[in-house]
Amino acid sequence: MPRSTSRSVSRRLIAGVAALSLALLGLGVGLAAPAEAATGSTGPTPFGCNVSTSPGVMHCLGYTTKHSSRASANARSETTGSSTTVGYIPSQLRSAYNLTATGSSSETVAVVDAFNDPNAAADLATYRSAYGLPACTAASGCFKQESETGTGSLPSTDYGWSEEESLDLDMVSAICPGCHILLVEASSATEADLDTAENTAAAGSGVVAISNSWGGTESSSETTDDAAFHHTGIAITASSGDSGYGVIWPAASPYVTAVGGTSLSKASNSRGWTESVWSTSSTEGTGSGCSAYESQPSWQTNLSLPAGCGKRIVADVSAVADPATGVAVYDTANSCGSSSWCDLLISLGLATGADGWVQVGGTSAASPIIASVYALAGNTSGIGNGSYPYSHRSALNDVTSGSTSTCSPAYLCTAETGYDGPTGLGTPNGTGAF
Repeated sequence: MPRSTSRSVSRRLIAGVAALSLALLGLGVGLAAPAEAATGSTGPTPFGCNVSTSPGVMHCLGYTTKHSSRASANARSETTGSSTTVGYIPSQLRSAYNLTATGSSSETVAVVDAFNDPNAAADLATYRSAYGLPACTAASGCFKQESETGTGSLPSTDYGWSEEESLDLDMVSAICPGCHILLVEASSATEADLDTAENTAAAGSGVVAISNSWGGTESSSETTDDAAFHHTGIAITASSGDSGYGVIWPAASPYVTAVGGTSLSKASNSRGWTESVWSTSSTEGTGSGCSAYESQPSWQTNLSLPAGCGKRIVADVSAVADPATGVAVYDTANSCGSSSWCDLLISLGLATGADGWVQVGGTSAASPIIASVYALAGNTSGIGNGSYPYSHRSALNDVTSGSTSTCSPAYLCTAETGYDGPTGLGTPNGTGAF
């Protein structure tokens, strides 16, 4: 191409981008990069609610890997569920974790998140239809969406949290397609509002498990705040974090099952799958470690682990979380509406949310998976903490490779035979450990 022609093309491109920017400003779309800023079309980007927080403010724990309209060329054959999606689909997740039951309508899995997802019901319907799962609607009584108090109007919309909610609802659907689903939306991401939502979820009809795909900095008040998670007869799960070695709350609470994250891949072994610790970098990977404030429960003391942590250890069990081996999710709540430019705007960091099928990860995916396995097991009547898997360790896939950091004692950040911090006791091999 002649140099003069190249300069002409460059000028037209710059002019086009400028015109688009001005048009976006006219439409009220801000140009400042949001929390879910683009880092490349295939690189993981955090949900808009995954931001640094102060004590008492929680953030969700999910990453988007790629948007479907750009992902078809990058999709790995073993994770392509259809022409419209990338990421692991329900049949693959159920295969990976040896799950054959489908759950019962008498069992409800609750999801607690912050802010409102205005498209939750519609997006859930699309996901379930895409994979031949039975419909789960408000009209049939299968799906219910309510405020943190269970009464009154739903909270304001936040597009990052909306993506989180779609992930949670889709994972419950994938693992326990016969279960009812309750979505409780806190008015804000403050601990106080989320605790209120937790108690509302626990009071829901038929609730046997609650998933919490969020967390925040540990604080000296957390042992008092644990009360919101103390509900005998309900299995409560909490994501261990996405920032690598280190502990967050409520995963540190002894009343929850703390869920770590793995990288999940197809394999030519007897299981057909293999897993390792999810660790993308020193600041991106599954959370683990020794709590600063929570006493070590007896079920961990009995493991006879090396000295070096006299407090609650995170995690207890784990499931897939690596965005690079992520799960398929359908979410359409975004700040750019139905514009044909929406996918581009999101990829450029000029809009937040998602515009259809996405591949996502983070321990936000692992928490609802494990909560749903508890529901499948149908054994939560006597559960009031995270102890049950510790007495049923043979029904788990032990994860023995990978690490998130260098630490002492090493098991807090490195996979080992038996218990380790990043993956806990392992991942589900059927429902026997739950």
